Amino acid sequence: MSEAERRAPEPSPLREACERAVSGAGVPGLVALVARGEQVQVEVHGSLSIGGAPVARDSLFRISSTTKPITAAAAMVLIDEGLMALDEPVDRLLPELAGRRVLRAVDGPLNDTVPAVRAATVRELLTFTFGFGMAIEMFAAPEPWPIVAAEAELSLGTLGPPDPASQPDPDTWIERLATLPLIAQPGERWLYNTGLSVLGVLIARAAREPLAQVLRSRILDPLGMHDTSFWTKETGRLATAYRPSQDGPVIFDPPDGAWSRPPRFADGASGLISTADDLLAFARMLAGGGGGVLTPESARAMTSDQLTDAQKRSGGLGEGFFDGQSWSLGQAVMQDGSFGWDGGMGTSWLVDPGSGLVVIVLTQLMFETPALPRIHREIRAAAWAAPA
Repeated sequence: MSEAERRAPEPSPLREACERAVSGAGVPGLVALVARGEQVQVEVHGSLSIGGAPVARDSLFRISSTTKPITAAAAMVLIDEGLMALDEPVDRLLPELAGRRVLRAVDGPLNDTVPAVRAATVRELLTFTFGFGMAIEMFAAPEPWPIVAAEAELSLGTLGPPDPASQPDPDTWIERLATLPLIAQPGERWLYNTGLSVLGVLIARAAREPLAQVLRSRILDPLGMHDTSFWTKETGRLATAYRPSQDGPVIFDPPDGAWSRPPRFADGASGLISTADDLLAFARMLAGGGGGVLTPESARAMTSDQLTDAQKRSGGLGEGFFDGQSWSLGQAVMQDGSFGWDGGMGTSWLVDPGSGLVVIVLTQLMFETPALPRIHREIRAAAWAAPA
């Protein structure tokens, strides 16, 4: 046996799953981190771009919707500080959203509306039940619904992939959103994504400082998440974002693209970049009951089911979406007590407090459907199968 063979790491199901993802699933590179208690295993494979520099443990990835629980945590800190209340109407801080109208039919004309029965609350932003957001039937429609076309024309960037290059400043963004009717009555159904974008504007107004600064002072710095931000100067550490196509991955955003400069709109739903170790720090805080950042009550609210059966029956991202899982405040919660949320640009993040297991997978190949891609499922399965 050669010296190199003697030094080679022992094969493991986790490493093999990561190698399959890079060699056969079209993923240029990835970081997979599995922690069980204080034991941490990190797998680093492939390159930051096709034919580019190798991925490193501290490489940066656009975490898109994995932003949501971080924004939600910042909101809970402000609630704990008394700057806003979980069940107060949003109109105090967002007067633009007062006097809402609601579409009679989700795919109907924008002027065919009825009055909202009441104002939406901060809780309903966090639970995606405030009345506006993605519905799975939008994506099956032969022609764009009028509300979807209008949202795109206003460059809100909330019914599709993250779009920091086109979104306007927060005040303009909320003014534009206020020109549109709601899709459902407040509290009626679960509609994905937009609630956390609105929440970001509300957080900034409650704290009287930009969202990025609120996240930095309340969440990121206290947890040592120094690589998490809405943009980076260190573009050499940032993976190229790809979208899948029949001919292979196609560039969606290069390192010197939309995340290489401060955005006009810091999107609390999908705007952050981060690293595996930063996300581990956030996971440990929530799993530990708040870790001195959140009160135990707020941490418990973020990790417990917050939806009614009626809200689940009329929402979700596809058939069976709520089988075995529900929604808390800014993230999914599973029947087994685990929680987390995935980012459609290629990331997944799951925490199981019962076993002490954290599984983080960072790629930059966009999901093709709302379902978690096979490579993420295989890496999770390998992590779960490893001996404690």
